Amino acid sequence: MILLGIESTAHTASVGVVDESTRVLGLSSDMYRPPTGGIHPREAANHHVESLPGLVRAAMEEAGVRPNEVSAVAFAQGPGLGPCLRAGATVARTLALLWGRPLVPVNHCVAHIEIARALSGLEDPMLLYASGGNTQVIVYGAGRYRVLGETLDIGVGNFLDKLWIALGGSFPGGPAIEAEALRGTQLLTLPYAVHGMDVTFSGMLTAALALHRAGASRADLAYSVEVTAYSMLTEITERALAHRHRAEVVLGGGVACNERLRGMVRSMVEARGGVYFAPPRKLCVDNGAMVAWTGLLAHRAGVSIEVERSAVNPRQRTDQVPADWRQSSDGHPHRATSDARTRGDRAPP
Repeated sequence: MILLGIESTAHTASVGVVDESTRVLGLSSDMYRPPTGGIHPREAANHHVESLPGLVRAAMEEAGVRPNEVSAVAFAQGPGLGPCLRAGATVARTLALLWGRPLVPVNHCVAHIEIARALSGLEDPMLLYASGGNTQVIVYGAGRYRVLGETLDIGVGNFLDKLWIALGGSFPGGPAIEAEALRGTQLLTLPYAVHGMDVTFSGMLTAALALHRAGASRADLAYSVEVTAYSMLTEITERALAHRHRAEVVLGGGVACNERLRGMVRSMVEARGGVYFAPPRKLCVDNGAMVAWTGLLAHRAGVSIEVERSAVNPRQRTDQVPADWRQSSDGHPHRATSDARTRGDRAPP
């Protein structure tokens, strides 16, 4: 079985081709970079519309696969920016109709989980998902993925982008802050906003900008922000592990490429005698291969969606989507209802 997957939830347009052994046969991506400020959804969508046809060709050519060898076409249905999601969904519908193949909806967050789970070889790990729009601690239970803790305001990546742009930098902010933090020497006091299992970042953003106006250097701010924010994420991950009596953690999302975050989570997990895994960076950031792999799992479990019912869902949560391909603790598969598998009863936008 070979699946083609299309990712277009935010700034990245990507097409991946995978097979049943989790081999990434082809992967082609292109990131929208705004000239100033952050992501404008319509401009990013226009970028995706222009880029995706070429990305499909490139991924198929790299994979050495012809259309008649593709079993199904998967697309990221949500969550994400509406215009960007619609750009990818339109291409996926077109290919499914043109090739006469099933169309498979995939939750973007779940895709991060499944590619990390497959590559790690771990059966049931906990996921720390840290990206621009999403920050969640996720675990599987009773037929779907459950969110044990999350951001109550903005995603950690969104926070880093906003901070760096306000400091005079450009999008994306995460990699630039990581590089700048290496020069920092002073740990400044910032709000440590952990609320039980949840976190917030907007107060830290306000405080960091106030410190900058008072004369703090960008290097010290970057260093302090990384240490504080990633300590918060490590804390809620450890609390979740203790609560659920787990020992295995995988990382996912673009912010999970950060070396400081990786090191902090690794140290925490290993101190507890557990197992830690982070995917290669090209499969940690948004990519079509993770959508294709999750689509393969879903397709193999009988999940598909009619084109007429394949509306995107920008606010689709991780815990709203049944994981038909997972097994419950008693060994019986959880089957999704038709309504759950075909969210959205409108015509495709």
